[in-house]
Amino acid sequence: MNKKILAEGIGTMVLVLMGCGSAVLNGGATSVAALLTIAFAFGLSVVAMAYCIGHISGCHINPAITVGVWLNGGMKGKEAGAYIMAQVAGAIVGSGILYSISSTLGIEGTGANGYTEGALVPALISEIVFTFIFVLTALGATSKGASRNSGFAGLAIGLCLVLVHIVCIPITGTSVNPARSIAPALFAGGVALQQLWLFIVAPLIGAVIAAVVWNTFEKKQA
Repeated sequence: MNKKILAEGIGTMVLVLMGCGSAVLNGGATSVAALLTIAFAFGLSVVAMAYCIGHISGCHINPAITVGVWLNGGMKGKEAGAYIMAQVAGAIVGSGILYSISSTLGIEGTGANGYTEGALVPALISEIVFTFIFVLTALGATSKGASRNSGFAGLAIGLCLVLVHIVCIPITGTSVNPARSIAPALFAGGVALQQLWLFIVAPLIGAVIAAVVWNTFEKKQA
């Protein structure tokens, strides 16, 4: 197996296990402290994996980032497709591990994303905009122009994800990552699967917008 593909699978597994695990095993975002715990669990997972596998695969661990990098000319379409498949597979493994732990403990929930009735439009806008911000940050932090600060790229991206979660958790539980949403929804079923389309489509739209904006920035710098 290509080491980049393996790295992406493992990285996404860690992200889902730790991020969703913080929500499921701590009873959800029922207080400000719990919300911050979940937000930092996702962000710190990205930071840890960025410094662990970043030099191997770039540590996308998110199809939205992979799409952004591909559209920005950072990788070929075939490799991007392989990355995305590895990310989804890794996410499913992470959710499977979490489900085996939580179900044994009698704890319900998988960390699936969702929105309340009548909140489709706010959920759609939120996921598009926050994914745009997150992917734009990832593209900028890892760009050639930011090379002098490359040692801090993982920290910047991880902290951006923390920020996104703090604002977006009350709206959708925060996806900004189709793989992170697909896996928990498969184990949750029901409404989570019915609403899953939004957490695939919206992040990809946000990623496309981020790539277009970043390409514009790079052209102006040229």
